[in-house]
Amino acid sequence: MRTLRILALLILSFTAPAGAGVLPDDRTDLLYHRYDGGGVTIDGPSLLLRKKLGKSVSVVGNYYVDMVSSASIDVVTTASSYSEERKQWSLGFDYLRGDTTMSAAYVSSVESDFDAETWSFSVSQDMFGDLTTLTLSYALGDDIVRRVDDAGFSRDNERQHYGIALTQILTRNLITTLNVETITDEGFLNNPYRTVRYRDAASGSGYSYEPELYPATRTSNAAGLLARYFLPFRAALQAEYRFFTDTWDIESHTAALAYVHPQGPWTFRAKFRWHDQTGASFYNDLFPRAEATNFRARDKELSALTSTTLTLAASYEFLSDGWGFIDKGRVTASFDRLNVDYHDFSDLTAGAAVGSEPLYQLDADIVQVFFSFWY
Repeated sequence: MRTLRILALLILSFTAPAGAGVLPDDRTDLLYHRYDGGGVTIDGPSLLLRKKLGKSVSVVGNYYVDMVSSASIDVVTTASSYSEERKQWSLGFDYLRGDTTMSAAYVSSVESDFDAETWSFSVSQDMFGDLTTLTLSYALGDDIVRRVDDAGFSRDNERQHYGIALTQILTRNLITTLNVETITDEGFLNNPYRTVRYRDAASGSGYSYEPELYPATRTSNAAGLLARYFLPFRAALQAEYRFFTDTWDIESHTAALAYVHPQGPWTFRAKFRWHDQTGASFYNDLFPRAEATNFRARDKELSALTSTTLTLAASYEFLSDGWGFIDKGRVTASFDRLNVDYHDFSDLTAGAAVGSEPLYQLDADIVQVFFSFWY
């Protein structure tokens, strides 16, 4: 359910202009994505349409579907497997005036027990002969959290996102971007189905379960730096680093290195990403007793963990001479291999004695195939 936040941000990124002072090209993207790992399968299509209206306005629309089948470790240890469908659509526009680009977007996501709405606005300004671009952004989100087994359960959550980005062309071959963002959450922030476990000598397993309980507020801050260097033979190297911290005492470091190599109508890309984080202050794999602390969590994504992702992608351009109203087309396929090592989350399916279970590891494959057409 919380992955909807990530999806909303991805859709919002489609509405951002390619660069201040230039409207995005007219295009259509048709995507199929599939995630398979940790007992969870997520797949579905996405359709994006973008069109200029005159020389100053560009509009974009997107429809995105997730079909989820989950028998993850969180589910199989405390509940039954489930399937659901998420539908998300977005509408946005860009307005160009001189060296200033203003963008606005609306995103709506709906599923059986979770509704999310996000409004966003950004302003980009080119400066110093188009060598510098400054972007300011703001987004407001409203979520409604429900339970499929309790018609009377309904909780709200409000999110606000503040961002600033500075892109600088340092040399003819080197471009850098600095991003700083702050996100505030207020309301019901935990999963209504998830539980924590605590020691219970009266239980045959040595532990029992009780509902999670999170703080009602969260503020996170992040800063990232991206550098892209273009090599003499049209290839490019890209390096990224991001630092994250929040009021739940989670601190993370993320680094990535990518290489892009064009060869005729083909473009090949390889990327390696590393992520490491500490756990939330109120997270515990096994609490000593019931209601041991004011706030309690056993969401593995709030535990200390280290993950790596290897991405391999290839694109092929076709219809280079055009076909009817289509100027050109491109097909792109990518494969991601995700590995996550959880440092404080036990694998209860191993059947080991309480407190001595092995740590959980997750391996996932992510496949995306999409066609793009420019006109």
